[in-house]
Amino acid sequence: MVSFVGAGPGAVDLITVRGRRLLEQADLIIYTGSLVNPELLQYAKENCEIYNSAEMTLGQVLEEIRRGHAQGKEIVRLHTGDPCLYGAVREQIDALEDLGIVCEVCPGVSSFCGAAASLKAEYTLPGLTQSVIITRAEGRTAVPERERLSLLASHGATMVLFLSAGLLQQVRAELLLGGYAPKTPCAIVYKATWKDEKIIRGTVERLPEMAAENGINKTALIVVGEFLGADYRHSRLYAPDFSTAYREAAP
Repeated sequence: MVSFVGAGPGAVDLITVRGRRLLEQADLIIYTGSLVNPELLQYAKENCEIYNSAEMTLGQVLEEIRRGHAQGKEIVRLHTGDPCLYGAVREQIDALEDLGIVCEVCPGVSSFCGAAASLKAEYTLPGLTQSVIITRAEGRTAVPERERLSLLASHGATMVLFLSAGLLQQVRAELLLGGYAPKTPCAIVYKATWKDEKIIRGTVERLPEMAAENGINKTALIVVGEFLGADYRHSRLYAPDFSTAYREAAP
């Protein structure tokens, strides 16, 4: 069996119970060395084969999995965060299924969840926003025209940007063009939940300067929106005059 496992955002103890069990049982682990915390490899068996995919091509990754599968090995492909976001897993799963190799996916805690926890923030606040846009700035990887940051920014929703810390001049220009006010709160969360995590808070108009002053140009999430401010409405769920299936409203 080949298991694609989400390693979580960084902290070793944020991998899921299932993910840790799969690591402990694996005979072969291929991990995303550029992003996954290497301390997670402590869960590997003593005789487990371990490869760093940051040093490999897709073809080489697939060949090691094919070889290991032919030998009857339990295989873990360890990806950062949750594999469903910017994980490049679809191409691997499709290729393996073409070879007749069965795969499973074990979800993980995404870094956008880890960032919210570190910020002690709630992305969806009553009266402000009930939507979260997860996206990236266009760099070497193209972004569809309909998903340009300026168009997404026009919604005024909470926005979380992956893979964009080195493109903040461009990000600022597009966010402002799309309608975010210059003073809209934002934060840069560097290596969310890692031991060397760093959080820089500010406003959209100073995004590039915030990163430059702290030496950050990669491995960081950019979060933008009024949810980082002080004003919001309380949820109606716990209001005394609000009935639910479990509680009658007070008279």
